[in-house]
Amino acid sequence: MANPKRRHSKQRTALRRAHDHLTARSLSECPNCHEAKLPHRACAKCGHYKGREINQVEKA
Repeated sequence: MANPKRRHSKQRTALRRAHDHLTARSLSECPNCHEAKLPHRACAKCGHYKGREINQVEKA
């Protein structure tokens, strides 16, 4: 198996790792209760999706 003959510089390593960062999740607003929710998923607060109630959520 091949081994590197010379070490890579810090700049070259940093340039390779420049795209390895995490991105923030994109959130959309629920049209029913106006809470933040993940897109294309039922709202965790009210249980609505696309104008219909999919899940019944217990209110405390």
